[in-house]
Order: sequence, then structure tokens, then C-alpha cells
Amino acid sequence: MTSVPDRHPSQPASAPEDRERRAVGRPVWVLGILAVLFALLTWQAAVDGPVRRADERLAGEIRHSRLPAGAAEFLADLGNLAVAVPVLLAVVVYVSWRARRADLPRWWVPPLGSLVAMAAVPALVVPLKETVGRTGPPGMAGDGYYPSGHTATAAVAYGAAVLLLLPWLNSRYRRRELVIGCLVLVTAVGFGLVRRGYHWPLDVAGSWCLSAMLLLGLAMVTSPSSSSDTARQPK
Repeated sequence: MTSVPDRHPSQPASAPEDRERRAVGRPVWVLGILAVLFALLTWQAAVDGPVRRADERLAGEIRHSRLPAGAAEFLADLGNLAVAVPVLLAVVVYVSWRARRADLPRWWVPPLGSLVAMAAVPALVVPLKETVGRTGPPGMAGDGYYPSGHTATAAVAYGAAVLLLLPWLNSRYRRRELVIGCLVLVTAVGFGLVRRGYHWPLDVAGSWCLSAMLLLGLAMVTSPSSSSDTARQPK
């Protein structure tokens, strides 16, 4: 009795197409999880429930932390458009120059993608602020504090700059250090905003989630060209 083969004889056991399909599928799943998490955070920020009350208690504890007000103000200022966007623009110019000098195909895709992601921040944050209409912490007038625009600006600007620089770093340790440094910086900006009483922790968490979706989308768009150009990357 002959057995039926599991696959066509000409099909390799581990096809490159299958590996590519799985690699693309992973970030899509992560993007879906982030979208669900962001929807839950937005819902909790919009309603007066136990999560929002716990969020307000946490904000009070952070505001009375030992971090000096001057240091917290400095960290919060790193999320200003006038600070974060010029950093991204400088990296865009640098990476574009190196990519053109190396004669890489589609060199303009990652820089352009990073600028589109940055432009998407106000396009998404402003309508969300108006829709949710969350009031600010004590001492802050008006509403429209969720999600935090400063947090999203810092996360997307610095995160996109890191994504642009990673393919140009030959050392795995340098890439890891750059990513860790960016995570620490973005976390510090969010902490400074809450410490100074400019935002609730939930405002910051929602912006982190939204920014992660934008950066993941940027990585998905730019990774094919980046991976194909790695072999031609200048040393």
C-alpha cells in the first residue's frame, strides 16, 4: 500500500515563500493586538469607571514622586514638536544622503515613510482628543487630554529615527543599545508629562499604543526595501 506524500515532490520542505508569509503575518497579528488594546484604553479614558479612577490615583502618586520638577519639565519638553521633529528631520537627511550615495534602489521609501508617520500623529491625535474629551489633571484647564500629543510626537519622531538608523549600524550591540535608549527616552518623556501634571498616565499609555501601531506600520512598509538593500549597504 503506497502512502500519499504530504507535499508535492518538487516542493521544498521549508519554502522561502512560507517563511516570508509567516514573517509578514507576525507584525499583522501584533498590529491587531495593539489596535484592540488601544480601543480598550480609549474606552476606559472616555468613561468614568474603576480604571480611570485608578489612573487618577496613580497620577497623584507620580506627581508626588522624588523626581525634581525641573528635571520632569526637561523630560516633558523633549516631546515638543520644536525638539522631536528636527531630530527626525536631521536623521532623514543623513539617511537619505547615505542611501543615495550608496545608490540603493528605492532609497526614498524609508525617509518618506517616516515623514508620513510623523504627519499622521496630529491627524489622528487631534480628532481623538475632540472625540474622547477627557478633562485634564488638577490645574489644567479644558478637556481633550487623551491621547497625549507630546507623548505621541516623541515616540514617533524618535522611534522613526531609530528605524531609519538601524540598517546602517553593523553592530548588533549598537542596534540594541539604540533601541533601548529610545525606549528609555520615550518612557522618560511620558513620566515627565505625568510628573508635571500635564497628563494622566492613561493619556500617555494610549499614545504609546497608538505610536507603536504607527511605527510597526512604518517598519512593515520599509522592511522589504531595507532587507533587500542590506547586501549593498556601505560599510
